[in-house]
Amino acid sequence: MATTEHTEKPVPADNGEVTLLIARQVEAGHEDAFETWARGILETAAGFPDHLGYGLFRPAAEGAPWFLVHRFRDHAAFRRWQDSPERAQWFANCQGHHHTEIARRELHGMETWFAKPGTTRPAPPRWKMAISSGLAIFPISLAGNALLGPYLVDLHLVLRTAAFAVVFSTLMTYVAMPAVSRLLRGWLSPAS
Repeated sequence: MATTEHTEKPVPADNGEVTLLIARQVEAGHEDAFETWARGILETAAGFPDHLGYGLFRPAAEGAPWFLVHRFRDHAAFRRWQDSPERAQWFANCQGHHHTEIARRELHGMETWFAKPGTTRPAPPRWKMAISSGLAIFPISLAGNALLGPYLVDLHLVLRTAAFAVVFSTLMTYVAMPAVSRLLRGWLSPAS
């Protein structure tokens, strides 16, 4: 099975995590065998150091692809799994299972905020991700400084910075980036 090497440099301010999204087409009537195989390979990968989790998603409609997702702490952990004899053994034993890989994406850092669920569409250009992130960061920074700043002014610089980092990263991950990427979806990833 051929794999594509990711040659781009990581996104700036990237925490190093790698999310692997794989789409596999399964022939009708072979779904149970595929699901058993997929769960086995996902659970084997989960036993590797720095594997952060996985998911198996059934097709949204009959004949649509299945999606497998792996998350790794960093590129080295991802490579350990990709190059492992355990992974090779799972693929050596999948002949006749009637499924084929139809798409594969590696998402690094901020790209995961912009990935549309259920697709393997490429992430938008980094300059668009930077603008979108800036639009999300600005109101959080303004509100955080206005609302929290007066209460944290007497804290030591390290504690004050830690408090802002926790609030900002939580709001960016769960509120701001989902909202901004949804509002700007047409601009970020125009339909081709």
